[in-house]
Amino acid sequence: MRKTLRVAAYAVCVRDGQLLLARSPAPDGTPEWVLPGGGMEHGEDPHDTVVRELEEETGYHVEVTGLLGMDSSHRTFRREGLRGPVDHHGVRIVYEGRVVGGELRNEVDGSTDMAAWHDLDAVAGLTRVRLVDVALRLWRERPVTGRVFVPPEA
Repeated sequence: MRKTLRVAAYAVCVRDGQLLLARSPAPDGTPEWVLPGGGMEHGEDPHDTVVRELEEETGYHVEVTGLLGMDSSHRTFRREGLRGPVDHHGVRIVYEGRVVGGELRNEVDGSTDMAAWHDLDAVAGLTRVRLVDVALRLWRERPVTGRVFVPPEA
């Protein structure tokens, strides 16, 4: 079985009681809300990754104001054909960020198609990935271990 590792960096940006999110298609094509951020490029520092990804996905320039924690996911993806299943491990670094410039816009030709602010109270009602819940708990609770438990995605 082929093994893959992906390290990514994301930011929780809260302003005036609203959370900045980006929208991305799920594997089945259903739109779901995600935390802005994404995969590190080889040799890139995670701090630089989150700043670059936020600008790409939202148009905003952000200042990283803190490290909130990390999340790890380990799943097997079944694939047909010669390549077979993939044992995938994702490590996600979650920062706190503050918008310091730029203008909100949607990403063009990227992994997301929309960026928007959402009332914190309304986030629970959105179709979203598990990392949004993990990141909000890290932001609210600020555990010294940098870890929180949120049940895995079904």
